[in-house]
Amino acid sequence: MEMNLKPQKADATIFEGEGGGYYAWTAANTPVVVAAAIGAGRLVLQPQGFALPHYADASKIGYVIQGSCTVGLILAERPEEKVVIIEEGDAIACPIGSISWWFNGGDSEVTIIFLGETSQSYTPGLFDYFFLTGALGILRGFSTEFVAKTYDLNHDQSKHLVESQANALVIKIGADIVNRLPDKCNCKKEEYAVNLDTDTVTDRVGLSPKLVRLEAGTVLDPYYSTANQIMYVTKGGGRIQIVGLNGTRVLDEVVEEGHLILVPKFFLAALMATDKGLECLCVSTSPRHLSMKIGGNTSAYKALSSSVLEVALNVSPEFVKNFKS
Repeated sequence: MEMNLKPQKADATIFEGEGGGYYAWTAANTPVVVAAAIGAGRLVLQPQGFALPHYADASKIGYVIQGSCTVGLILAERPEEKVVIIEEGDAIACPIGSISWWFNGGDSEVTIIFLGETSQSYTPGLFDYFFLTGALGILRGFSTEFVAKTYDLNHDQSKHLVESQANALVIKIGADIVNRLPDKCNCKKEEYAVNLDTDTVTDRVGLSPKLVRLEAGTVLDPYYSTANQIMYVTKGGGRIQIVGLNGTRVLDEVVEEGHLILVPKFFLAALMATDKGLECLCVSTSPRHLSMKIGGNTSAYKALSSSVLEVALNVSPEFVKNFKS
């Protein structure tokens, strides 16, 4: 089985404007990610940047790489807006079909990476977004008559509702309205977002995120998972090796900030950091995945009986003793 697991940076600019941009990984460069029904996107918000209210056909985890921003979230069948302030290191769950908006009220850039599962998406490997407003707004698809009847408006009011926001995806808002936007949490933050440095992560959308941080020159011991995993390098760099079927090394590459890597289920992965260290976000596509280390103090080799290892490896008892120590 041949797989091109080569690390890739985002290859598609979905939108870019004064308020920020959205970038994605597509089948053109990362077909294996599409085949694994995994999606990834990066949202960049400039100061006063506002991502228009939208929903998506996939569940995903949003992780703040830098900056802080305000998020408005409305869950399906729960028509109340929850406002959450998230900052660097926070991960927020975005369930399939939930409506959200994102605003950068600070004076520095905000970057958020979204990783998720796209088996239900209309476009394999991508998150398809449906916008409530703007040039791509869903109401533009209805006739003025339907809009007027639905919202009890006259003809002119209906056209104004649909057409007044001519921009798309991400906009930069004026100073006159910045201070009128929600700027405080109206709920318990921990119910919607967690800090991956300090908090225990529980399943929220069928995905399991974790943050891997390696000091300079250290190694993440080889391990495998029973679910597909997607990695995004948030800081630093290093080298990754992946071993697949029949003990074949299927990947041996240098990785750096911005790289996306897929680790197929049951394949073994090991990371080695450069002298600048390495940090990456790992998301498993199952909330109930299991993993097994093949190196370190909790290695499967260490758990095996010494005599079993002696026979299996065809080595001496002394070698097994040194190996297990």
